[in-house]
Amino acid sequence: MFSYFKSKGKNNHAYTVAFYNLENLFDTKNDPTILDDDFTPKGKKNWNHKRYNNKVKKLGRVISQLGSEKSFHSPAIVGVVEVENKTVLEDLVQTNALRSHNYGFVHYDSPDERGIDVALLYKKELFELMSSEIFPLYVNGSNGERDYTRDILLVKGNLNGEFIHILVNHWPSRRSGFDETEEKRIKAAQFVYEIAENITTETPNSKIIIMGDFNDDPTSTSVKDHLVNDTFYNPMERLINTGNGTLNYRGTWHLFDQIIFSKNFFNLEKDTHTFKYAEVFDKHFLKAWKGKHKGNPFRTYAGKWYLGGFSDHFPVHVYLKKN
Repeated sequence: MFSYFKSKGKNNHAYTVAFYNLENLFDTKNDPTILDDDFTPKGKKNWNHKRYNNKVKKLGRVISQLGSEKSFHSPAIVGVVEVENKTVLEDLVQTNALRSHNYGFVHYDSPDERGIDVALLYKKELFELMSSEIFPLYVNGSNGERDYTRDILLVKGNLNGEFIHILVNHWPSRRSGFDETEEKRIKAAQFVYEIAENITTETPNSKIIIMGDFNDDPTSTSVKDHLVNDTFYNPMERLINTGNGTLNYRGTWHLFDQIIFSKNFFNLEKDTHTFKYAEVFDKHFLKAWKGKHKGNPFRTYAGKWYLGGFSDHFPVHVYLKKN
């Protein structure tokens, strides 16, 4: 089921769908309702306008290049996570690299205690936004109290005239340990599957894209056993099996960042989109070039030390072909 464009160059009918964890894209203002103190001029990280502007410009350049090897268009759709608010998204789509491409975005504030949210960027000439809504994810911490995490974002719209559903995710992290947090991600997977099932019950044969930072690999129990079944295809499983990854933790590569499709994206009907190819965007300029982390994603900070990089994740993207 995994296929490629036959031509090595760009394709007139290729369109890019992407996902990128932007790693703590905070503005410099202190918001007393969230835990953003570190990312302020007086905070531990000495986060200031110069550093913020540098990061936003770099991220804009990366997003503008996603899919450029095979598509004449900048990405039609880009899911993003770890954004603080609407302001940082406005600044991102207005960077020099993205301004002329006329991106809109969908964003809601989530209950995450750090104030990091999920969002969707869309190129207005390629994607017509129809509606959007959020689904709160209810999981409990080890103390039995609710663990406030990111909402699941559902966006509906027309991609080149074809109606599709997009679910953007950022599942609970492994910060407290894998075994201690695995159940949270399994619950997230079950909930996303339930949302997708409701979509297809209401509108049979709906085309669905599920993307996000799942904090689990394509081969993890949450993704493989509780989300991807006979109705979905996960091209990222092939990528991780061939050694690709989007982040490196203690010397081990993981592919937490994924884009999953309903299998009707392999249909060949006229005026529909067919899945063709998936890859990790891990160009040399996105990698640390020296030290013990050489070859890993070139991140903005290592602890409290400012490095001036992009993100601790590589983005992923897929190509769709318009039939």
